[in-house]
Parts: sequence; structure tokens; C-alpha cells
Amino acid sequence: MKIEDAHIVDEVLCSDMKNTPNMYGLEAKPFGTSWQEWTTKWWQWFLSIQREKHPAIDETGENCHINQTDHNVWFLAGTVGGVSRRTIRIAKEKAVLVPVINVTISYSEYPSLRSEDEMMLFTQKHIDGIGTKEAYVDGFEIQAKDIHRVKSPLFDFYFPRSNIFGAREGHSQGVGDGYWIFLKPLSQGKHNIYTFGSCLSGKIQIGVNVELIVDTM
Repeated sequence: MKIEDAHIVDEVLCSDMKNTPNMYGLEAKPFGTSWQEWTTKWWQWFLSIQREKHPAIDETGENCHINQTDHNVWFLAGTVGGVSRRTIRIAKEKAVLVPVINVTISYSEYPSLRSEDEMMLFTQKHIDGIGTKEAYVDGFEIQAKDIHRVKSPLFDFYFPRSNIFGAREGHSQGVGDGYWIFLKPLSQGKHNIYTFGSCLSGKIQIGVNVELIVDTM
């Protein structure tokens, strides 16, 4: 972690301690849907948004609601580099799917990749190289065993014009891999979610510090 980001963890650890986070285990099927299916939905959401409105490059949280169409689960976005602070308001009945660090690849970005297996190998190598993965919820450190690695097999999606990765517009297919936590619906009020992940070399560092306001809305 970069030294200038260390104060973020200090603030999280010193936050008001609430109940231990209530999370879904990897064997669970939240709302009848597997983790693989939920992470696939997350990637389809993430890749569908134009860059200028993308939650991953939003420094405030004002774009967090873009394309959030599921009634049961709220998708939090990470970043494409560095640590961001955001304030987000959600309805109290929603579960929250949170990426700690993840990666995707598609035929649009790498036409030289010819099959699902080749793309899965590409993402696997990147995630195998992760050195740090951390998550805190309301000051509680999430143990490594509860930060779950999930591979998202071949899925269809549409890259919009001016998309997050600068790929050509149009229909494509991709895969994903990464580490996640999945929070059950939180109590009404303010919560803090902090995640951070980096590769072994430290060149890739991704994190978010989110003040999550759960309301009746």
C-alpha cells in the first residue's frame, strides 16, 4: 500500500464498532443465484457504462446509481487504479456485492485470444499474482478465508461508445476472475466499507473507502 493511503485504514480501524458483518458464504445462493452468476452480472453492469459516467472513476459516489437495475443486490465498483473515497446511499433491503480486486478480459480488447480457455488463463495469471487483499466493514477486518475468489465464465455484454477500457463499441464476450465479499442487507444508518488489493510487485493498487448510507428511500 502506498504510504499516502495508509491514513484511510487508520480511519477505518478507529471507526465506531458495530455488529460483526453478516456476509454470504461461498456456498450460498443469494436470492437464488450463485456467486458465479452474481459476479457475471456485476461484470456485465461494469462493462456497460460509458467512461464519463463510470462509477470506477468517480471520486465522490455521484455516479454509483448508474445502471443499478437489480432490486435485491447493489453493485459497488472498485477503481481502475489508486484509492477513492465515495459516499453512496442505498435502500436498506439490498445486499451489497463488493469486489476487493478483480480483472476481466474480452475478445474486443484482445482479439488474439481465441477461446474461453485462453481468456480464463489470462485472468487467472493476473489474479494468481495478487499479493494483498484486504477488506474492512465498520472497523472489522474481514478474514482472508471470507474474501472469496470467484471465476466468472464466458459471458456476453455490450461495450458502449467511450467505454471504460477504450475498446471498440459493440457486442463481445469476456471472462472475469477476482476476490469478492458479499454483504447481506445492512441495518439502516451509516456504514463504512474499505477494500484494498495489490499485485505482488505493487504496481497495481486498487482500493475504495465508502461511506454507505442505508436508508428507507
